[in-house]
Amino acid sequence: MGAQSQRTLVQKTTRERHTIMKTHSILWASCGALLLGIPFGIQAQTIAKPGYWLDASGKFIGSATPGQCWHSGEWTPALAVAPCDGAIVAVATPPVPAPPAQPAPPPVVAAPMPIPVPLAPQKMSYSSDALFAFDKSALNNEGMNMLDELALQLQGASYDVIQVTGHTDRMGTAAYNQKLSLKRATVVGDYLVSRGVSATAIDAIGMGEKQPVIAVTDCLRGNRSVRITCLAPDRRVDVEVQGTKPATP
Repeated sequence: MGAQSQRTLVQKTTRERHTIMKTHSILWASCGALLLGIPFGIQAQTIAKPGYWLDASGKFIGSATPGQCWHSGEWTPALAVAPCDGAIVAVATPPVPAPPAQPAPPPVVAAPMPIPVPLAPQKMSYSSDALFAFDKSALNNEGMNMLDELALQLQGASYDVIQVTGHTDRMGTAAYNQKLSLKRATVVGDYLVSRGVSATAIDAIGMGEKQPVIAVTDCLRGNRSVRITCLAPDRRVDVEVQGTKPATP
């Protein structure tokens, strides 16, 4: 056999030996993959999800146990994913607890309504000489100012009755004095109404000379002018108020 033939034979033998070794490697790898339950050809697949084997399409390779996948050697519970290890993921990420219920606000208690305070009967007596000219029934300026102050005092109150009573002295006839006393009481009542006092509460009456302050035995001496001056206290208008006023909250 020549030298050329010997070299050709050696090259052929080497190629056959390499082919046999490669075939043995593939067979051993196939057997190992079958023993592990992993399809042949997956070993060379790049692991795209840490801790898990993926198939050629990038999906997890499921194991014989439903809901589980094949782990790679680097798998740890910290790498668990829901499709393969849902129970571990659920334990690792517990649900966020709901915020505690807020207590109901305390009920609003309404403040008690103020109770009206009964007013003690008030009686005010105004001199007719201060309110009117002698033998007249028209209010003068001084009389208006006095009644303005009274109307201011009556604001904010609820009155059952405001009794306005006119009185005269005993000079003149009883009939004339009765008429004059009633007219003066009516004028005073009307003026209070014009200043905001309730008209329904006012009761104006005239008593004439029936309720004098001066005794009948007094003021008998002297001329007319002296007697008029002496009897001045009998010429008056009394205002008596009965009612209630709201209490301060």
